[in-house]
Amino acid sequence: MFERLSSFFILIMVGLLASQASANTLAPLVTPSVSTAVTTNNTPLMVQQSFAQWRAGLRMEAVNQGIAPLLFEQAFAGLSPDPQVIAADQSQPEFSRPVWEYLDSAVSSWRVARGKALLAEQAKTLQAIEARYQVEPSILVAVWGMESSFGRQIGSKNVIRSLATLAYEGRRSDFWRSQLIAALHILQEGDISPNGMLGSWAGAMGQTQFMPTTYRQYAVDFDGNGRRDIWNSSADALASAANYLSLSGWQHGLPWGLEVQLPTRGFDYAMADGEQRKSLSQWLALGVTLRSDEINRKHLAQQSATLFLPSGHQGPAYLLLDNFRSILKYNNSTSYALAIGLLSNALQGDYRTPAAWPKHERMLSHKERIELQTLLNQLGFSSGNADGIIGVNSRQAVRSFQQAQGLPADGYPNDALLDNVRKAASKVYSKQLQR
Repeated sequence: MFERLSSFFILIMVGLLASQASANTLAPLVTPSVSTAVTTNNTPLMVQQSFAQWRAGLRMEAVNQGIAPLLFEQAFAGLSPDPQVIAADQSQPEFSRPVWEYLDSAVSSWRVARGKALLAEQAKTLQAIEARYQVEPSILVAVWGMESSFGRQIGSKNVIRSLATLAYEGRRSDFWRSQLIAALHILQEGDISPNGMLGSWAGAMGQTQFMPTTYRQYAVDFDGNGRRDIWNSSADALASAANYLSLSGWQHGLPWGLEVQLPTRGFDYAMADGEQRKSLSQWLALGVTLRSDEINRKHLAQQSATLFLPSGHQGPAYLLLDNFRSILKYNNSTSYALAIGLLSNALQGDYRTPAAWPKHERMLSHKERIELQTLLNQLGFSSGNADGIIGVNSRQAVRSFQQAQGLPADGYPNDALLDNVRKAASKVYSKQLQR
C-alpha cells in the first residue's frame, strides 16, 4: 500500500517542492558563461569564463562573420554586463494580468484618440505604405501604439550592452548571441550609430520594437534617405511593420476576427482548441452568431476560422481568421494579437465593448499554475513540464480533465478548475490508502 502511495503522492510533493525552491532561489546577478574543455583522459570539464574572455571569443566569431574589428571595438568600448538586464530576465511575476485588464489598457481612450489623430496626420504616408504592402493603416497604427506608444517609448537601453549581457549570462545564450551578431551587422551597414541603437532590456529596437534578426529581414527605407531608421523615422517604422505583416501572410480587405455569441445550451467548447478550423458558414451552422450585422457574410462565408475563448466559456468569444495568425507572427501572444485587432477596430470607429468578462474569477498565481500542471500530470493528463506557463499542452490537459469530469471543456485554468483538480487528486490518494 505504502509503495503504491509513494508512486503517486510523493512525486507530486517533490514536483511542488522543487518548483517552490526554484521560484524562491535567487540566481547571481551575472552567471559567467562556460566553455567545455577536455582533460587528458577525454573527460569534459566545464570552465568558467570571465566577461573579457567571453568578449574575446565573440570578437573572433564576429570578425569571421564579416564584422570590422574597429567597429567591434567601438561598439564594446567600456562595455560591461548590465545587472538590470539580468534582473529583468530572471524576474517571474507571481500573478498574471487578467486579459480584460490588459485590453482595457491597450484600447484606452488616450490610445484611441492619439491613434485617430495620427491616422489623420500620417494619412499620405500610410496610404503610400498601404498601396505598396497591402496592409491597412489602422492595423499599422495599432501596432505602432502597442509597441512604443506611437514612438514615445522605444526604450533607453544600449542594445549591444543588453544583448551582450544576455548572451554572456548563459540562459538561451545561442539565441542572444545570434541577435548580438545581427545587431553588429546593423551597425556596420550604417543604419544607426552605436549610441543611437536603443531599445528594451531584451534588445527590441525602435518604434516597432524589432529584434535585430527581424530588423535585418524586414526593415525598409521608406522615406528614401538611404537608411532603415526605425528609431527616428515613423515612415520607416510603419513601412517596416507593413512589410513584416505582408510577408507573414496578411490579406488586405479581410478582418482579423469577429466577435460572436455561442449557443447557451449543448455547445461543445472543446472546439475552441485553436486546431479546429471551419469556414464561417460552418460555424454559423453550429449555432454561432455574429455580434455585428454589418459583416458581408457572402464575402466571408468560406473564410477559415478558429474559435477563441480568451477567458473561457464565461467570457467573450471570437472567430479568428488568417490575419490573426499574421499578427501572432509579429508577437506570439494571443492577448497581444487580440489587443491589436480591437485597437484597430477602435481606430476605425468600429469598436464594441466585448461581452462581459468573468471578472469575478481569480487568476492563478505562478505557484498555483505549477501545482495545477503537476497534479494534471500525476492524474494522467499530460501537461508537459510543470513550469507555470500555460501553453498548448497545458490547455489540452485541462480540456481533457474537464471532459473527464463532465465540465465545459474550454481549456481555461482558473481557481475553480484548480479546486476540482485538487479534489480529483485527493480521491485518487484516498483510493491508494484503501488498497
